[in-house]
Amino acid sequence: MTEQAFTMVLIILVINIVYVSFFTIRMIFTMKGQRYLAAFISMVEVVIYVVGLGLVLENLNQIQNLIAYALGYGIGVIVGMKLEEKLALGYITVHVITKEYEKDLPKTLREQGYGVTTWQASGWEGDRMAMQILTPRKYELKLYTTIKDLDPSAFIIAYEPKTIYGGFWVKSVKKRMKL
Repeated sequence: MTEQAFTMVLIILVINIVYVSFFTIRMIFTMKGQRYLAAFISMVEVVIYVVGLGLVLENLNQIQNLIAYALGYGIGVIVGMKLEEKLALGYITVHVITKEYEKDLPKTLREQGYGVTTWQASGWEGDRMAMQILTPRKYELKLYTTIKDLDPSAFIIAYEPKTIYGGFWVKSVKKRMKL
């Protein structure tokens, strides 16, 4: 492969990695309701897409360009997922069910800045304490680690709330988080 052909493959690879990463970020902003930011990103994204696809279509007789395009797409998916993990936009709601009343998990979690609501629940094996915890996604893994350290047998389920309205916790979360 000549130096010019190698450069073309490298350019196509990088263009597609950047394009797919932008695509992923745009989808995240769209799902989070940040329409203007998503629209701006989509404008940049489409320019990158057209340039990359144009390079491949102009040189369809060179299979390495098509391979670079496909490889860049796959790598772009991975890079986009990593970027999404780093951005960690929004909140998650974590439901925890434990039989460990003595350990006072809610108090420990509140001291670390988490908003915790508790109630008594009944399970197959008797009384349980149920907790609902709202936290920024960037603290999600730390929360799981803390819960598992305090109660390795806790049942944990998490989901991303679409709408959050009211309550004191969201407004003051940045002031209280001690993570």
